[in-house]
Amino acid sequence: MPGAVRPLSLRVTSDARRVPLYLGLLFGLAGMGSSSATVVLPDMARDLGVGSSVAAWTISLYVLMLAVTTAVYGRVSDLVGVRTPLLVGLALMAAGSLVSALAPTFAVEVVARMAQGAGAAAVPTLGVTVLNSRYEGAVRGFALARLAATAAAVVCAGPLVGGLIDRAFGWRAVMALPVLGLAVLPAIWSSLSRTGTGDRLDLLGAGLVALTAGGLVLLVQSPTTGLTVAVAGAVLLVVGAPTVAVWVRRRPDGFLPVSVVRNGTVIRAAVAASAVPAAWFALLVAVPLVVLGQGWSTWQVGLLLVPSVGAAALVPRLGGRLMDHLGAPRTLGLAGLLASGSLVSAAVGSALVAVPLLVLALLAVTVAFGLGQPTLSATVSDAVHPGVRGVALGVATLVFLVGGSVGSAGVAGLGDLVGIPGSLALLAVLPLAGVAVLAPDLRRAAVPEPA
Repeated sequence: MPGAVRPLSLRVTSDARRVPLYLGLLFGLAGMGSSSATVVLPDMARDLGVGSSVAAWTISLYVLMLAVTTAVYGRVSDLVGVRTPLLVGLALMAAGSLVSALAPTFAVEVVARMAQGAGAAAVPTLGVTVLNSRYEGAVRGFALARLAATAAAVVCAGPLVGGLIDRAFGWRAVMALPVLGLAVLPAIWSSLSRTGTGDRLDLLGAGLVALTAGGLVLLVQSPTTGLTVAVAGAVLLVVGAPTVAVWVRRRPDGFLPVSVVRNGTVIRAAVAASAVPAAWFALLVAVPLVVLGQGWSTWQVGLLLVPSVGAAALVPRLGGRLMDHLGAPRTLGLAGLLASGSLVSAAVGSALVAVPLLVLALLAVTVAFGLGQPTLSATVSDAVHPGVRGVALGVATLVFLVGGSVGSAGVAGLGDLVGIPGSLALLAVLPLAGVAVLAPDLRRAAVPEPA
């Protein structure tokens, strides 16, 4: 009933507003390590004496480390709680950011960015782990959506912030931005659990999963990084995937529990949700390329994302209500449709160089991300045993991040063949395919529960 949504505002405590806000800020600062850095690549390349294509490795390797270590943090949180791995991750992210800002050579810059990505990986999985264990029902939906919306707003502000800071202080100051994450830690310290199952970490299983995930990310990014990277990724994936399968059968309760691998709800939700960041990252790459080609400056490009920051503020309440009343499968399906529509709008806007259509596309994909990420987290959390919740969220987040790599690589790789409008139109099929993957869950959701 329409009136049933009103009590939600009464049930949302100040704690349920404060904790996800700070966690979302952390998530956004981790993502800003990529979104703000993209606008200063030419300055970095010139200062460190490398070409722009070589400088782009600082983004690719950051994303690679972000993806491959995500599941590790999730599993460690199952064993020892959230506090220690999050502290380690933030310290590593901050240290990598500082070294990146001070790097005297490109080689040091690359290593620093890899360390920064490995540390930033702690935030997405552990942030949603905190909220899933702390809240229930519609309040949990609100908290998860608030986290995702805050993160999206900060990441969307990244290009503008990066452009302005670069103009005032230079590219090195931009690379240091994620250090601000340490300032957020005291505000959430008491909310972080210190207890887990107490089991030992399956180090071999963790290494095998990380290498296989690395192969997948390298293969996805190969359209922008070349044949050598594609071969390396394919080898890691071909060797790693069957090896992981054998190890999971041998150690069903190891790093990658068999209960997670065989959970159809988790896998379908992760695959469907991965199309949302594919759309988001595709637009974060494509829209700047289109308007920069028209002579815009980097800070002007950032202004296009300002309306998305405002839209993100409206998502938490909408997301909480939708998950509470439509259910997770339908909400995730709606996010997929919005993501597909945003890509179509951007494709037309790119072809016509119509800025209003590009802004509309950015608004739609921001709302889609704000719905998709928390719905995925809630779905995975409900579908698994609490003892493996962290690793399940880590695996789902890994698939989610790979989706982002598909989007950015798709624009870069297909753009040379069919143009940016054509690449966006082709990518628009991915969210629709994600909705199709959800068909079993959507059918179950359509069947009314017995009275």
